[in-house]
Amino acid sequence: MQYYTSLAVFLLGAIALVVSSGYSLGAALLLLGSIVLLVKRPTLRLQRQDALIMAVLIFYAAVGVLEAWWDGQGMRGVDKPIRFVLAVPAMLLIMAYPPRLAWMWSGLAVGAIGAGSWAGWQKLVEGAGRATGYTYVIQFGNISMLMGILCLAGLGWAVIQPRARIWLAFLLLGAMGGILGSLFSGSRGGWVGIPFILLVLYRGYGRDLPNKFKVGAIAVVLVGAGSVYAVPQTGVQHRVHMAFSDVSSYLSGESQTSSVGARFEMWKGALHLIQEKPLVGWGSDGYHEAMLELGEEGMVNRYVAKRYDHAHNEFIDATVKRGVVGLMALLAIYLVPMTLFARQLQAANLEVRALAVAGVLLPVAYIDFGLTQTLMVHNSGVMVYAFWLVVLWGGFRVCERRQPGR
Repeated sequence: MQYYTSLAVFLLGAIALVVSSGYSLGAALLLLGSIVLLVKRPTLRLQRQDALIMAVLIFYAAVGVLEAWWDGQGMRGVDKPIRFVLAVPAMLLIMAYPPRLAWMWSGLAVGAIGAGSWAGWQKLVEGAGRATGYTYVIQFGNISMLMGILCLAGLGWAVIQPRARIWLAFLLLGAMGGILGSLFSGSRGGWVGIPFILLVLYRGYGRDLPNKFKVGAIAVVLVGAGSVYAVPQTGVQHRVHMAFSDVSSYLSGESQTSSVGARFEMWKGALHLIQEKPLVGWGSDGYHEAMLELGEEGMVNRYVAKRYDHAHNEFIDATVKRGVVGLMALLAIYLVPMTLFARQLQAANLEVRALAVAGVLLPVAYIDFGLTQTLMVHNSGVMVYAFWLVVLWGGFRVCERRQPGR
């Protein structure tokens, strides 16, 4: 079973973006494998922290299911929230038969390198305006970025491996590939949170590094950022200029349908609707109908109201559709795991620390992505967050328990 879970976790990262619905295969294997728990009934030694992780997954799912019920969405609305519940048995399987961490970290590196290479081919060879995969371009760029920064989290684990230099080089290539995949996709929302991601990495590893290395790392980041901005082929400079142009056009009244302008219109309409139903929200269908009415009244741009069925901001979208209760559920699924992982950001054992850093980076990245996109309404966003959360948590708890005195 350990080989089975190792393979499933490897595939969860390795084929996430380079195979159609690849992010689902590893998750499906974990869910299928959890049937073994009913037969063998292994001792799991669950504690309060494990119950909290399961509770926030179930709470988030329950709020989504209730919304689908009273909004009259039927099974269509239940599909995505129920996946958070399905992640629970996958977590229990990971804790019972923990995968080898080498398979997990290498799966992330392979997936990130594959995403970056494919994005580079599309952008530089095929001449695509924005590189994409089998998902929508924003999800592709954000998930690619996520895998890249998770590779950086794994550097602490790599340092203590027998072939440390090979592992370090492999994970650094993965980090580079994942970040390049995001840059070539032009998904600007994933770039906003880079300072916070660097802060988490510094909290995890910075204090143990010599000052010369810190200065060198800062120089690499600054030179790298300047280079990708200066080289036109990356498309970064064009996307940044477009953002400023969109803001200027919106403020002048010239355009409300640009990428940024449309978001401002969606946020304006959603914030207006939140004031009318702050407690339980409008529901997904109710939100779209209400936005259409606002479009007819001229309060928001009619084209924007008709085209988009979510607010392109995770927090606004949760509040307008599920009210304060929905916002609480969203905050819980981000902040509870982040807090529990953060306890071990300074763990003496680097295996534990690497998983803790990765566990904090996952919700931090999603909070960043959620400022300009609603990932939780997309299959890829749901599957990647729910199942990487339980994989990282399960591995983290197993490694914690292996420490002396536990």
